[in-house]
Amino acid sequence: MSKEKNKAIVRRLWEAENERNLALLDELIAPDYVDSAFQFTGLEEYKQMQIMSIAAFPDFHETIEDIVAEGDKVCVHFKVTGTHTGEYRGFPLPSGKKITLAPTGKKFTITCSLIWRIVDGKIAEKESAVYDWMDFHKQLGIIEYTEKAKKLFPEDVS
Repeated sequence: MSKEKNKAIVRRLWEAENERNLALLDELIAPDYVDSAFQFTGLEEYKQMQIMSIAAFPDFHETIEDIVAEGDKVCVHFKVTGTHTGEYRGFPLPSGKKITLAPTGKKFTITCSLIWRIVDGKIAEKESAVYDWMDFHKQLGIIEYTEKAKKLFPEDVS
């Protein structure tokens, strides 16, 4: 498959997620999808992750900032925005622990980068993902600066 076709598949994924069109995921995600970042497998697990995100952040929106393809891989740098108005059951932390957080009503904006692998016209794997979880959790109020940090980084404290 060409680099342009692979990029088009990823763009369609973003459109489907932004439009809450989970039925389209059947066309875009391989049934045996592997998510190395969040450590789960399968199309149905992918859908469940989307359902959880929509419940916690009904207005979440992903915007592609940059997209590059090489071979069967597509690298995307993107921005995610949303408002935390539903229960957030959290993605796994590096420790493997998940958090649950009641709605805060707080808005967030984070940047992310990831690499998808495309096989036979479907997204087969998320090989790598970098999310600014520290900033995300700070914006939701899960992480707060210490008094020392507030003095060191006063412009970052809201």
